[in-house]
Amino acid sequence: MHSSPLPLTRDLVLIGGGHTHALVLRMWGMNPLAGVRVTVIDPVPATAYSGMLPGFVAGHYSRRELDIDLVKLARFAGARLITGPAVAIDPVDQTVTVPDREPVAYDVASIDIGITSAMPALKGFPEHGVPAKPLGPFADAWTTHLASNPSEPVAIIGGGIAGCELSMAMAHALRAQGSDAPVHLLERGILLSDNSESAQRKIRKSMADLGITIHENVQISEINATALVLADGTTIQASFITGAAGAKAYDWLGTSGLNLHKGFVAVNSRLQSSVDNIFATGDCAHMIDTPRPKAGVFAVRQAPVLFQNLRAALGTDKWADYEPQSDYLKLVSLGQKSALAEKFGLTFTGPLLWRWKNRIDQKFMEKFRDLPRMEQPKLPSEIAHGIKDALGDKPMCGGCGAKVGSTTLSAVLSRLPATQRTDIRSTIGDDAATMVVGGVEQVLTTDHLRAFTNDPVVMTRIAANHALGDIWAMGAEPQGATVNLVLPRLSDTLMGRTLHEIMQTAHEVLSHAGAAIVGGHSSVGDELTIGFSITGLCHQPPITVAGAKAGATIILTKPIGSGTIMAAEMQGQADGHIVTKALDLMCQSQARAAEILKNAQAMTDVTGFGLAGHIGNICKSSGTGAVLRMADIPLMEGAAELAQNGVRSSLYPQNKAAFPELPDTPETALLFDPQTAGGLLAVMDTQSAESALNDLKIAGYQAAIIGQITENPGQIELA
Repeated sequence: MHSSPLPLTRDLVLIGGGHTHALVLRMWGMNPLAGVRVTVIDPVPATAYSGMLPGFVAGHYSRRELDIDLVKLARFAGARLITGPAVAIDPVDQTVTVPDREPVAYDVASIDIGITSAMPALKGFPEHGVPAKPLGPFADAWTTHLASNPSEPVAIIGGGIAGCELSMAMAHALRAQGSDAPVHLLERGILLSDNSESAQRKIRKSMADLGITIHENVQISEINATALVLADGTTIQASFITGAAGAKAYDWLGTSGLNLHKGFVAVNSRLQSSVDNIFATGDCAHMIDTPRPKAGVFAVRQAPVLFQNLRAALGTDKWADYEPQSDYLKLVSLGQKSALAEKFGLTFTGPLLWRWKNRIDQKFMEKFRDLPRMEQPKLPSEIAHGIKDALGDKPMCGGCGAKVGSTTLSAVLSRLPATQRTDIRSTIGDDAATMVVGGVEQVLTTDHLRAFTNDPVVMTRIAANHALGDIWAMGAEPQGATVNLVLPRLSDTLMGRTLHEIMQTAHEVLSHAGAAIVGGHSSVGDELTIGFSITGLCHQPPITVAGAKAGATIILTKPIGSGTIMAAEMQGQADGHIVTKALDLMCQSQARAAEILKNAQAMTDVTGFGLAGHIGNICKSSGTGAVLRMADIPLMEGAAELAQNGVRSSLYPQNKAAFPELPDTPETALLFDPQTAGGLLAVMDTQSAESALNDLKIAGYQAAIIGQITENPGQIELA
């Protein structure tokens, strides 16, 4: 008898992807608590590791080495990642507010959002300055400056350890490029006033060796595009200005109803806030009984305690207390590959200490780089012939990668007798069924997707736009829709939360497209599947796949590569920012594109059978051929590299088998890549195509002209 997965009964929401939460996610992946659904909320798909930021700024590490990939980490932990900022928490309703979606409900929540900069309060800083936190945007801004303006002066506001490290790292990076650009460090008091005299003396010497100009006891009145203006009227020229002073808690914590200490969440030794089921950790928290400076070492060591106490709050584990050490080792990068170490008042410097710091940092980051890959289920000892072949050598993809292959599907459908009804005018090759109802032409389609992301909101947006693609491809106006769901086993509470998220999102997408939800069906199974049956009205003759004429131009409105990227994501091989951009493209509506292409000769949407399969369908139905210009086909970021590395969707073999005459190489692999919520593929006369392409780009589509229709029936050529 089949045994379904255990039901999910509790929601754990981790607000922020800070170092403590990153470690908790890794621990959770290795030892999950059955019945708990984990959600991570963070504005970015990858969070920068603060310990390696000075090394990155100096040029010792790449941007990729700096990041903890939250997408990969969430996949490993079985969690859903919501990419967006948390802006409020309601302890009464037990919800977290994230813009542009329904509030996220929790049973237990934990906050690890770090700190933000108070620098925007300085006149002119929001327009002309770059705060050092959040780290990711700062790292990107510094990379841009170093590449484009290395000869221009830079300035760092704040003379604590963080400001000194950044100034030395920036100076080293500039000197390594042969630039003697001035580097200024400004402090309203005395530099490094919280550090020992020995540490101050050695850091000052390193800064002097790098040619850094120190300004102490200065007040900045404003910042403009090219300079800092001091209170005494002095002007300091700088084209890159950053702030490492004035760190503060995020403002939204002030409206949380939680007890705060100077804006930071007050927590006890269990890392609990004043509300028992809300925890806080890292720099955004203040330990009431054992106050300590804001330092990464405490955040890292809080992780095992937080992990155990979250499990205690959700299940039956014992509670644990966090007892911070009285002092901690401070390792300060000195720009070049040298560091200063300070503990118990003793200080040492030299290259050996940088190597030691690098070893500590790399060991920490290896925890997130070396995550086990998703494995196929173990087979019983006795199995029937063919099971290994049917199972394949990789996990089954979701979305259109989980569809039945075109060869199998065509063979079955070809045996069906032709319809005898005179009010049905479509053929099997069309995107949607065309029917005549009361003299009006109406189209009907249905589509269902096996979930490939744990976020029901994102999955609903993609599934709705995917189903709408068939209506838009026919040139029809969306009318009515039914929602068809298979939900995993959930408690009544979680079932209600999930259904609410799905239905609200479906209503948002469909109503924006002009369609109304008129009903649906739901059932419980092993995994989430979301589908829609949609009708559309034709105010002009439907656009089919059969009208392409030789000499016409082929337009594609979206890049391809989603199947490859999502297959790589399941295997832990795709970087988080690549996955996030692919999901964003899959959520993109094609409504405006369909409007622009309403005079197409033939049109379809690119989905499960890949670009080759769908242009082949147009050619077969139109009695034509096509030439595709490989260099002009738009690709999703990262897809070509993944294809070169051999990543393929589970539907790829059948898609490729339909075109034995086309080469099977890494360069051509994406032609057979199944797309989910892909772009519209339209055939237009050349003059109309050029005008349409311009309009598509103005409307925000990554569209391209990718080839021409030829007179060679059924022949697809590559150029």
